[in-house]
Amino acid sequence: MCLHCIKWYIIERNFVLYTSKMTLQEFYNQLDFTASLVFALPEGRLVPAHFHITEVGQIDRFFVDCGGTVRKESAVNLQMYTAQDFDHRLTVPKLKSIIEMSIQQLQLRGDSELRVEYQGATIEVYGLSHNGYQFMLQPLQTDCLAKDKCGIPDNQPKKAVQTSCTPGSGCC
Repeated sequence: MCLHCIKWYIIERNFVLYTSKMTLQEFYNQLDFTASLVFALPEGRLVPAHFHITEVGQIDRFFVDCGGTVRKESAVNLQMYTAQDFDHRLTVPKLKSIIEMSIQQLQLRGDSELRVEYQGATIEVYGLSHNGYQFMLQPLQTDCLAKDKCGIPDNQPKKAVQTSCTPGSGCC
């Protein structure tokens, strides 16, 4: 298994550092170590503090990939909304109660990957991580799930670019 696929947990100063995509249970657990809700967009800008969580739900995708394999994915989705009510502040206990109600009423699975919808130029969807200080919205990428059937090579490490030729190096 590659290092990018392994979830690293670092316990330090009463928080858990999640360096890869977070599950619903991990998010809920992290809230126990969170004084105030701070979310950062990928470019570093913070989501305004007066945001709302307007939906918690399960998103199921049932599809056929380009190689003909039928697939099913499921994720838990949090929808963040920023209105003009600048005095609004979602508290950690209130968010935990929203999540608890959603788990109970929708039978959400704690091991489901968490996705966050946020209004940017369009409805943007992110993964979530935590850097020890704040929640980080993580960009998601599309991918071909049938590279072997489509003739797309696996990502190969790029060769280092030589900036000069030396005798016997084969560059010239």
